[in-house]
Amino acid sequence: MYNIAVLGDRESVMGFKALGLAVYSAETVEEARKTLHHLARDGKTAIIYLTEQYAAEMQDEIAKYKDEVMPAIILIPGKAGSLGIGMQNITDSVERAVGADIL
Repeated sequence: MYNIAVLGDRESVMGFKALGLAVYSAETVEEARKTLHHLARDGKTAIIYLTEQYAAEMQDEIAKYKDEVMPAIILIPGKAGSLGIGMQNITDSVERAVGADIL
């Protein structure tokens, strides 16, 4: 069975623990970067929810896993709200899959 992980600052991710997800809080972008790579390499994590605030600083690392089957990296708003990065990624993925922007 595969895991679902949530990675971000403590205030943004702790609520997901109540849902039974694996929660990883990081205090710095570098700590989040290391945790992301660890989760991606462990072979047990299928989905990683990552806060947009950290994702904005880690675009190169996220791009490495963009075409991989696992893990799927899904961006979520953090405590500061949405930066629009997650929605843009979804729009880009749909456009790549369908060939046109249908959203």
